[in-house]
Amino acid sequence: MNKADIISQVHETHDITKADAERIVDSIFESIVGAMKDGTQVSVAGFGIFEAKMRAAREARNPRTGETVQVPAMRVPKFRAAKALKDTVK
Repeated sequence: MNKADIISQVHETHDITKADAERIVDSIFESIVGAMKDGTQVSVAGFGIFEAKMRAAREARNPRTGETVQVPAMRVPKFRAAKALKDTVK
């Protein structure tokens, strides 16, 4: 399932135009990304938690040349599934 499939599901389920459904889905994704960008975690009950975590700086190896390179610390997106979601998928 991709973004277009999600938009189609919202369109069919709620009897709204595809354009309105796309705006709704886009605004949800933008809200999640914006909150994570600000360092806020987004918790959706029964689904999971979206958050941005810091990944420590590390040393990695270039597989082509074998030389080591420094990878700087960075924020990365993380998702933790809720127990209800895990149980449903099981």
